Amino acid sequence: MRILADMLTVVAVMAGAFFFLAGTVGLLRFPDTLTRLHALTKADNLGLGLVVVGLLPHAQGLLGALKLVAVWLLVLLSGAMISQLIASVVRREGPQA
Repeated sequence: MRILADMLTVVAVMAGAFFFLAGTVGLLRFPDTLTRLHALTKADNLGLGLVVVGLLPHAQGLLGALKLVAVWLLVLLSGAMISQLIASVVRREGPQA
């Protein structure tokens, strides 16, 4: 059973790292602010979720698992709020060169 949990951890963390890398590539390659913001927030949220899922089998009890999920939820909330603020400024002031 421990080997299965370790395999889940390796696969999920590697998939999460792939999505972090994809978000970074989108940030660097996309042409304007809104598409960069979209790529970065979506990929990073999914990447962090996969990393958390991968780390859950190795959490120190229920409290440790709840802490991991709480961190993920706080990052989701803050990422959504910051994305909305940046997008509203870009829409109001126009894209910067």
